[in-house]
Amino acid sequence: MRTNLCGDLDSSRIGSTVILCGWVNRRRDHGGVIFIDLRDRSGIAQVVADPDYPEPFAAADSVRSEFVIKVTGVVRERPEGTQNPDLATGMVEVLASSIEVLNASRPLPFQIDEADVGEAVRLTNRFLDLRGERLQANLRLRHRIVRFMRHFLEAEDFVEIETPILTRSTPEGARDYLVPSRTHPGSFFALPQSPQLFKQLLMVSGFERYYQIARCFRDEDLRADRQPEFTQLDVEMSFVDEAAVTGLMEDMVRGLFREVMDVDLPDPFLRMTYAEAMRRYGSDRPDLRISLELVDLKDLMADVEFKVFSGPANSDDGRVAALRLPGGNSLSRQQIDSYTEFVKLYGAKGLAYIKVNRVADGRDGLQSPILKFLPDNVIEGIIERTGIVDGDLLFFGADRAKVVNEALGALRVKLGKDLDMIEGDYRFVWIEDFPLVEYDETEKRWQALHHPFTAPAPDQVEQLENNPGAVLSRAYDLVMNGTELGGGSIRIHHPDLQRRVLDVLNIDADEAERKFGFLLRALDYGAPPHGGIAFGIDRMVAMMSGSDSIRDVIAFPKTQKASCLLTEAPGDVDDRQLRELGIRLRQGVKEAVKNSASSESGED
Repeated sequence: MRTNLCGDLDSSRIGSTVILCGWVNRRRDHGGVIFIDLRDRSGIAQVVADPDYPEPFAAADSVRSEFVIKVTGVVRERPEGTQNPDLATGMVEVLASSIEVLNASRPLPFQIDEADVGEAVRLTNRFLDLRGERLQANLRLRHRIVRFMRHFLEAEDFVEIETPILTRSTPEGARDYLVPSRTHPGSFFALPQSPQLFKQLLMVSGFERYYQIARCFRDEDLRADRQPEFTQLDVEMSFVDEAAVTGLMEDMVRGLFREVMDVDLPDPFLRMTYAEAMRRYGSDRPDLRISLELVDLKDLMADVEFKVFSGPANSDDGRVAALRLPGGNSLSRQQIDSYTEFVKLYGAKGLAYIKVNRVADGRDGLQSPILKFLPDNVIEGIIERTGIVDGDLLFFGADRAKVVNEALGALRVKLGKDLDMIEGDYRFVWIEDFPLVEYDETEKRWQALHHPFTAPAPDQVEQLENNPGAVLSRAYDLVMNGTELGGGSIRIHHPDLQRRVLDVLNIDADEAERKFGFLLRALDYGAPPHGGIAFGIDRMVAMMSGSDSIRDVIAFPKTQKASCLLTEAPGDVDDRQLRELGIRLRQGVKEAVKNSASSESGED
């Protein structure tokens, strides 16, 4: 139907007759000569309709934005002064001898690539939004990323294997999407939150090296980097330890950035323990582009009369820490108050601070309402430990360690962004030695920090029953610029150890058999040592493309209320279908669904 793509035209084509097909990106009437910017997947070509050629001129006069047309014409050099060196095809144009309208377009609800358009309008007309240059580039980048992953892993002798979408509900940290079974009334399938159990079964089955570009589903509250359905690169390997898994994946990520982004990443990546990351950055996903760090002051504050500091300092789960902001003395009281309100979002009761005017003057060179509560030796200790200099500002956090870490960790990132303190484009770090479990105060039980199948550190197994909170796991996360790109672990492959870990998590034998007995049985039949990792592809593409939301790198995403404005899903179904499934809606549910759907139509 066409001989060339629009983006292929250059000076080498001058004098040749071409046939182009595409969308009218823009139409311009310049004093009797009509110019059409014709767009296809490869780029834009300028088409000229001259009144000396009445038929194509009449056709050009009738077309409007997003009409689909076919153009036949001769490539010629653009007249001097009209050339566009910023456009790949900007040195040539096509003089049309024929223009055929293949399909017309109604007036658009918004202009393609228009910046100021609400998201609800874009998602409702996603087929138009996807024509824009930005989303076209994002999805092509996604394709290149996934293609590189496949080629890399296949070269390393991995086998791509699909795992079931309809499976059973298992505990993996979020609510399952449930699918009622017509053939088994009263029973439900669950959509997989990850292929975790199946990829371990594949290791027991002897495949040794598996990967999958896997669709995963989680029914959880959403934000910019979450979707109810998402895609991950899922990898599992037999007869490996942590170094083998992380080393190979590091090679893949370095190769990916070199191939797709033309960026050379360091070799090797930095490694950091979970404990160090929490101590220095208050987060197990530290953004290392920001040089700010937390400094522990717990021992200095144990004997001060200021209960705000001494209380947490004398508590087993308390923390007192400072965050030094170089040059922060220039912050206004209004700015400090805004940061105080910010940390309250993370449970902090307030934000104490000290402004540093002149360090050499000791107490007299500092400025803060809290100085009167601190003895001289404590002030001297703060000065020495934090390394403050003239013009600095110290922020303090004092509370349970969890609150201090979350509040000062988030403040650290916000200050870095607000004050333009981000250095470099990409900073990677492996976080290792995570705790195996954490105590849930609400449910009064131990919970797996990653998942129940993560192996404990071999030299700490004997502490499982007596001191589970002190046991480290064989888990690892790859963090880029403060975002977890991927996470994994070495798995438990001994059935007895798996049952011990489940006991710690208060999952008894009956519950374990009911939820994942098939995995426990498989471990009884010669399971090899194995481990793996999963990378969030949506998140990775978003970061590599510079997008703020993963919705910008997914062809047909859901809203933050987990609905699709394009297809109006989820939607109601007729009573016959419900009867076949043995389901009856409670009175008022249908009305609530309709009200919810109508209210979201105005979401932006």
